[in-house]
Amino acid sequence: MMGRWLWWVLVCCLWGQGVLRAETVSLREATATLTIDGVSGAGRVSLPYHWDRQHPGKAGAASFEIEFDGPATPSDSYAMYIPRLGNAYEVWLNGNLLAKNGNLAQFNGGDYAKIPRFIPLAADLLLPHNRLLIHVRADVGRRGGLAAPILGPDPEVRPLYLKDYHWRVTGTLVVVVLSLMVAVISLALWFTQTHPGPGGGFARDPLYLLGGLAELFWTLRISDALVEEPLLMWPGWGVVTALALGGWLSSMGSFFVIVANWSKRTPAIWFNRVTWAWFFLGFPIVAWALAASAPLVLTAWYGVYALPYLCFIVFFCWQAARHATPSHKVVAAALLVNMVVGVRDWFVFRISPSYADNTLLRYSSVLFGLALAYIVITRFREASAQARDLMANLSARIAQKEQELGESYLKVEQLAREQERVGERTRILRDMHDGVGAHLSAAIRQLQSGKASTEDVLQTLRHTLDQLKLSIDAMHLQPGDVASLLANLRYRLEPRFAASDIELQWVVGPLAPVAQVDTNALRQLQFMVFEALSNVLQHSQATTLEIAAEMAGAGVCLRIIDNGRGFDAAATPRKGLLAMRERATAIGAQLSISSAPGRTVVEIRIV
Repeated sequence: MMGRWLWWVLVCCLWGQGVLRAETVSLREATATLTIDGVSGAGRVSLPYHWDRQHPGKAGAASFEIEFDGPATPSDSYAMYIPRLGNAYEVWLNGNLLAKNGNLAQFNGGDYAKIPRFIPLAADLLLPHNRLLIHVRADVGRRGGLAAPILGPDPEVRPLYLKDYHWRVTGTLVVVVLSLMVAVISLALWFTQTHPGPGGGFARDPLYLLGGLAELFWTLRISDALVEEPLLMWPGWGVVTALALGGWLSSMGSFFVIVANWSKRTPAIWFNRVTWAWFFLGFPIVAWALAASAPLVLTAWYGVYALPYLCFIVFFCWQAARHATPSHKVVAAALLVNMVVGVRDWFVFRISPSYADNTLLRYSSVLFGLALAYIVITRFREASAQARDLMANLSARIAQKEQELGESYLKVEQLAREQERVGERTRILRDMHDGVGAHLSAAIRQLQSGKASTEDVLQTLRHTLDQLKLSIDAMHLQPGDVASLLANLRYRLEPRFAASDIELQWVVGPLAPVAQVDTNALRQLQFMVFEALSNVLQHSQATTLEIAAEMAGAGVCLRIIDNGRGFDAAATPRKGLLAMRERATAIGAQLSISSAPGRTVVEIRIV
């Protein structure tokens, strides 16, 4: 109160120095005709006139008649600025309607007392003696009434109006937009940012959810200052705006608990339960208070809401001053400022008789949005640092694993080469055993039996030697080189055919390397061809032998044709033919044998 008196002293000093010379006047006396519950009465009143303070719990209408003298020096541009009037109103000057908003007879309709009014005045409307008549409709608990009109030249009055308008309307719009942006960003972070949960699934950070809900509640609460035509009929809209303030308080309280890492503390758990329970109890309490025109009940509901918060704020700030994280301290600072401003607003709007004051909490609440932004940035930096550490550790582990993998690869490669050498030796030994060894064993049995002629034993040994030479030749063949394989066979066996009076006919065209014939398949193919040629030498009694080869698509087709005596191809195959079929199956070749006296054909097709 002392500060208010000092303010008025300062205003009076300024008024005496310049305002009076500018002919700007504040009209503070009026004759009021009041109508409450159908009963009318008149009397002198001082302005501002706060209806809710003068007639608590009552709705009614009032007509304020204000008489004033016209300006001594007429000007073309005059204006009147009224900081607050309504809830609905009409403004008349000397019988001329200057402004009107709302229906004076419809109570709890549109609320036009929220923003200041600026009314331009034509110079010819002002008389030496003037009569200003203002009719208002005042609803219960909606801050109806009339502030002192300010009259004067337009250049003097307009800045006063614009200052009040920007403070009450433009600033509110800015805060609404900022709060809505913070709410959207917070809820987007809550929806998109997940982390592994305790049960193995994914969880979201409730801090962002509570921050977003708090900003949404606050956006709804302060946007009421911009809404003259409520979206819901009264008292529905009043319930929404009142509970929006409660939802903001409850959400912010839970937000503070998480910031301070008190979520598992018993007092904090009970604090959340009590505040949210009081929020939901507010639905019937606030609805009844507004419907029954009991503003003191609404004031008490706000007061009970504020009591645990005052205790919590004191403890929260005390803990922040002793030992807390930087986020805790930032939020504590914002909380302390808002506590002081909130107590000021609660006193001004619920206790003091002032009328045209503006709320400050809507602006100080921006500090919570800044605190939330600080927390988000801090967490992002911490997450980025953790990600960098994780990437560095991961890179180091990858480098270590690559080194270990390289060492393992070298060991595996060495082992593979060793296994390849062992396999090659095994195959050579097996081939020597199956080919050369078998023929040597046959020669030994021939000698031991004493029945074989020298020529038979010699033929067997020659056959053994050919087998050995071909096995050695096969070691130097490139995979797929069928032409070189046949050339080696011709080189090794052609003298044998000539010695046996067998004419060799060579019908081999250009042969490209066959991709599907690897080293093993090439060796198996060599054994098959050698076996077929050996049969011609030993059993066919042929005089001509044709070796033909041609490409068959991407494969090759070999034919061994003789004009010998033939044999029964349908009979049970002998050991040599059986071995040929097994080798053909092993390499995926097609072996067909047809025989008749004078013509035997062995065809090997690899496709």
